[in-house]
Amino acid sequence: MHDGGKRKIAQRALGALSERFHYNISGKATGWSSIQYFQQTISIKRKYKSMLPVCFDDVQNALPAVHQVLKPTALYEWPGLSKLAGCQVYLKHENHHPVGAFKVRGGVHFIGSLNAEERKEGILGCSTGNHGQSLAFACKQFGVDCTIVVPEGNNPDKNEAIRNLGAKLIEQGKDFDAAKEYLETELLPLGGIYVHSANEPKLIAGVGSMAIEIFEELSDPDAIIVPIGLGSGVCGTGIVARHLRPETKIIGVQANGADAVYQSWKQGLPKTIEAANTWAEGIATRSSAEMTLQIMREVMDEAILVSDHELRIACYHILKQTHNLVEGAGAASVAAILQQRKKFAGKKVVCILSGGNLDLKELPAILAVGK
Repeated sequence: MHDGGKRKIAQRALGALSERFHYNISGKATGWSSIQYFQQTISIKRKYKSMLPVCFDDVQNALPAVHQVLKPTALYEWPGLSKLAGCQVYLKHENHHPVGAFKVRGGVHFIGSLNAEERKEGILGCSTGNHGQSLAFACKQFGVDCTIVVPEGNNPDKNEAIRNLGAKLIEQGKDFDAAKEYLETELLPLGGIYVHSANEPKLIAGVGSMAIEIFEELSDPDAIIVPIGLGSGVCGTGIVARHLRPETKIIGVQANGADAVYQSWKQGLPKTIEAANTWAEGIATRSSAEMTLQIMREVMDEAILVSDHELRIACYHILKQTHNLVEGAGAASVAAILQQRKKFAGKKVVCILSGGNLDLKELPAILAVGK
């Protein structure tokens, strides 16, 4: 990445982290600025005291900004899915957003927080679709120029949606990681604010607002299951759960052909794999991200790997039982509970249906699993 781009990302992350501390005259950290919050919650069984770049207060503060633009999404229990899985299944319908995915929460919060001078710089982003649509939607709302880089051969419907929202779209690289490298080395030196899809505290705080909505409607879920691309969704959800109900298990899901984040989380070290072999482009990443990996190590209890076939089965059953058409990444949480029926038997489980932007050429294969 270009040095200037690295500095901008590092400065924003450091700024978010430094707000957690008091400083004495010498500039040394002397304690948590949110110490009263921790004193109030000291009695909970699992004390959440880590120095993370995003905390519950950040998510709570993001909620009004998100709701100024976006309505809360529905949380429904679906009896057919509950019967099939052997547990109470609630779907958080993030596919009902204007761009069809949860990412738009973070985009709205981030772009809305920029000052007038920052908005003049324009926005750069790399995406397989949903992060790009999120930024394009938010930039259109606030009158900001937006450029999105996607991999070659990316979901054509997502590409069209990004263009329809007024963003400039560039197709470059064999996959997400190659597209990101192009943005960081070729475009970023030319100027603009680069919004990383994971290493950005305001994005994580924004997407975490979906978890506050969950707990406002359902106070006692046994588990919340979240698909993982780079992890902003599971991080925001975990931060909220640790504050509001620490006993709720936070479980992430990845495709077993694109398990870099799973490996990184399990081993505690960043891992990169040679290829992301899954048809679910929303979770097709070859490496982890520093900020979300740090947070996941603190707030995610477990991770589950699912196969491409299991993702298609989940898409089929969601379509059959709820009449919602979802993309592979969006169905990952349901794929996990269908795979792990014994684990979730009799439990109250929320599945984040993270996106509905299915590449329609995949639909015949999804329908075929029901024959």
